[in-house]
Amino acid sequence: MPSQPIPGSSGAILTELPSPYLPHRATGLLHLPRFLAKCAYVKTHGALPPSYAKNYKRGCDRFLCQHLGIEPAAVEKIVLESADNAEIETKLAALLPADVRAPEWNRRYVQMGMTVAGREFLKEALTAMGCADRAEEIKSVPDLIDFDERRLV
Repeated sequence: MPSQPIPGSSGAILTELPSPYLPHRATGLLHLPRFLAKCAYVKTHGALPPSYAKNYKRGCDRFLCQHLGIEPAAVEKIVLESADNAEIETKLAALLPADVRAPEWNRRYVQMGMTVAGREFLKEALTAMGCADRAEEIKSVPDLIDFDERRLV
């Protein structure tokens, strides 16, 4: 039987966050619903657990925003200041460029971790989780996220 992460090896796990593979309904962008959910978590709880805070508005959040030509703090501000999801979506539509180039971003995103350096990163992360045997099947950063949050078994 394939290994599973050692409980607590990557810190707190927020299973309520959406899969990185869930596209944003209005734009089709992968990772955007996840970033919005992290912002909403901060709004509700004041902060993310340390295991998530270290990459909040960095890592994939920042890469997505760089692709869009916006600042991660602008997205966070929209979520923090909006009364509901409809207001978030209206403000987000005004912030985002007319062409979000979703296919370009989505292709790049699902391939994160597939370079030589990326494969080494994934192997190190899986080893720290007690799952070095899964290195051949966890092929990307989004896969690693889903695996860590128990959506991939």
